[in-house]
Amino acid sequence: MKVFTRRTLLKAAAATAAAPYVIPASALGLEGRPAPSGRIGIGCIGTGGQGGGHVRGLLEEKDVQVLAICDVDSRRREEKKGWVEQHYSKDAPGTYAGCASYADFRKVLERPDVDAVLIAAPDHWHGLLSALAAKAGKDVYCEKPMASTIGDGRAAADAVRRYGRVFQTGSQERSGQARFACELVRNGRLGRIHTIRTHLPMEAHCLAPQPPADPKPPPEGFDYDMWLGPAPWEPYCEPRCHFNFRWILDYSDGELTDRGAHVNDIALWGAGPLLVGPVQIEARDVKFRTDTLWNVPINFHIEYAYGNGLKIICESGGQRGIRFEGTDGWVFVAIHGGRLTADPPDLLKTTWGPGDVQLRRNRGHRRDWLDCIKTREDPVAPAEDGHRTASFCHLGVIACLTGRKLAWDLAKEQFIGDRDANAMVSRPMRAPWHF
Repeated sequence: MKVFTRRTLLKAAAATAAAPYVIPASALGLEGRPAPSGRIGIGCIGTGGQGGGHVRGLLEEKDVQVLAICDVDSRRREEKKGWVEQHYSKDAPGTYAGCASYADFRKVLERPDVDAVLIAAPDHWHGLLSALAAKAGKDVYCEKPMASTIGDGRAAADAVRRYGRVFQTGSQERSGQARFACELVRNGRLGRIHTIRTHLPMEAHCLAPQPPADPKPPPEGFDYDMWLGPAPWEPYCEPRCHFNFRWILDYSDGELTDRGAHVNDIALWGAGPLLVGPVQIEARDVKFRTDTLWNVPINFHIEYAYGNGLKIICESGGQRGIRFEGTDGWVFVAIHGGRLTADPPDLLKTTWGPGDVQLRRNRGHRRDWLDCIKTREDPVAPAEDGHRTASFCHLGVIACLTGRKLAWDLAKEQFIGDRDANAMVSRPMRAPWHF
């Protein structure tokens, strides 16, 4: 898109007397795209691996304009800004310079032309960023898990509701073949569901030797204080940041909230109408990573008991996925990719009629969010669902940390008679950050 300065426009206006100055779409490289008033202005906050993928995906959407890139790492920030400007310039005679870059997300939220934000920052930022974005009047796509604590998730979901925003959790498996397995469950094709098993083989990187964790100054161009945000202050070292934050309990819950936020989300989505609670959570065979910095659970068997007798068992190991078990058969959903297996096999040939439950279909998870921004409907993974899934994962980690059976009050989102466990529902935030 050619950049027109104020001086250029004034000269053109003078040259054409009182005639209107019209810039054709062909001069801006915008053929086939809606007018600016019909496009969704997006700011991308966090542009690492997953965030970078989202930037590329948004650039292919004709009804979207990426207006802002925000990242505390200047290298990533400027690289992604370059992607945006190169993409919007490729069919234009000039150079597009309409994408700003920021280290501070608050500058993105201040912009009135940003309609929505896509959050792919580290987990410990998810809840607070989502709440602040909702308060600023922005619709939100936030990567999973929705928050790094149960309390943060509750506050974020409440903010989304209070300010009437469209929120999509990055639970992408809901937009794939897993939906069919959940429909089998909801339509009673497996009979009475009694057990759901979720399997989480450990990420190889989490089990590998940790790089040296010697404190040193942050790299030039990396705003480490903003990266830490509400988390406790600790000296910078390379194994703490970027991808590795997943293995440190100050920022995340390891595999339980990484891919666990996918497998457990499908378990809860499928059995949702059957579940109130859980009422009890118990973990056994627990092993934590204990060498130096990384400290998340790497081995566990966690049982969630529900008041109707249904049980969800989440354990490390096995093939990554979900197995719904009922009195008339079972179905297994592999994560990622959604390949289904079942017994009896003919379950997979089931077709649906007008009276059957059919879960939301869409053109893709991110596209579902964009469509809902226009219609103001709830997308396939709204805030309350995102909070429920993240809470389920955090409950498991708290059971691993306490080493005892816990009783849970869903209405109050508190443990019954366990002060130590309740202290883990929320965490203090480092000043000046707060809800």
